[in-house]
Amino acid sequence: MEPNEISEVLNRPLSREMLARDLARLAYVAKDGTPRSVPIAFTWNGSQIVLCTSKNAPKLHALRANPMVALTIDTEVHPPKILLVRGRVELDVVEGIPEEYLTMNGTYEMTAEQRVEWEAEVRSLYDGMVRIVVTPTWAKLIDFETTLPSAVEELVRERAERQNA
Repeated sequence: MEPNEISEVLNRPLSREMLARDLARLAYVAKDGTPRSVPIAFTWNGSQIVLCTSKNAPKLHALRANPMVALTIDTEVHPPKILLVRGRVELDVVEGIPEEYLTMNGTYEMTAEQRVEWEAEVRSLYDGMVRIVVTPTWAKLIDFETTLPSAVEELVRERAERQNA
């Protein structure tokens, strides 16, 4: 997929809504060769998806060995809205807590008091973190109104050909 095609998908209004959500599912291949899919908080910086994790997270070993990932961001309503992104990660070890981590976790419902306690706990637990920066290499938005999964699009096309024959 060309960069302009990726940008076109990610700049659609519905994609922007999806990129403003709290959680994505990060899929990658573990060191033992088996697939993994984990929910993880994220933020969109306009060109990349940024995730943060502890410096001892098992997924880091796998991502160093194979930096290709897939992300799913979706809704819990019918019909679902789904943003699928594939990309390559870069790992950035940082001292302290990345601002993105504090921002991406700021949308959860917390009182001001809970927020202060949460942030103090985070700062006491982590001496540093790893930013997992995903540069999209492919993207697809599925809304089940104007866009469908490719297999369903194929079935719709085949049905129309049968009906027109």
